[in-house]
Formats: sequence, C-alpha cells, structure tokens
Amino acid sequence: MPTVYITAPRDAARELASFLVEERLAACVNVVDCESFYRWDGTVHEGDDESILLAKTTAERYGDLKTRLEAVHPNDVPCIERFDEADVLDSFAGWIDEEVREPSPENSETT
Repeated sequence: MPTVYITAPRDAARELASFLVEERLAACVNVVDCESFYRWDGTVHEGDDESILLAKTTAERYGDLKTRLEAVHPNDVPCIERFDEADVLDSFAGWIDEEVREPSPENSETT
C-alpha cells in the first residue's frame, strides 16, 4: 500500500489534491505547507513556498497516478516519490482499496 510524496507550488496543491481524489487515483491526499530549499539550473533557491501532498493509493493504481499527475503537474520536473507501507492498519488499507478502485461501467456515475 504506497503513499506518494509529492511537492507542488502552493497555488497548485489544492487543485492537484482534488484531481487525484476525483479521478480515484488516491483515496485521500493530505496537503501540508512548507518552505523548500533547492538548486535549480545552477541557482540556489531558498524558502520557496510549496506544499507537500501525501497521497494514499494502491500498488495497482500507482502507475496511473504517476502518469496522470506528471501530465498535469505545473513543475517541469515534479517530485513524485513512492513510499511503500509494509505495515498498515487493515481497516485503513481496506478503505483505500475501495476508494481507488476503478468504477465498473455499470456502477459509474453520470453527470
């Protein structure tokens, strides 16, 4: 049961989190504001306002999450890292499995 660590500009974080949940790529996404320090194109950037997104998904949906997120992420080189949870509460794992399951055609919502 992977948790995906993602960083994004603060002004994009909420939209990305909603996208992941609405598309059933993640059961839940926590958004935590932070300051980032990094080197980019030979320049050190200090204290950039960013957000950390922690997305709970399944091994089966991780590939789709990574591909879809990379396509919509505003950064040229997005931080998308997979953490595997070897020890997770069974009831929590069951909830995640249910929420990221692709809907079957007969059960899909129509808008």
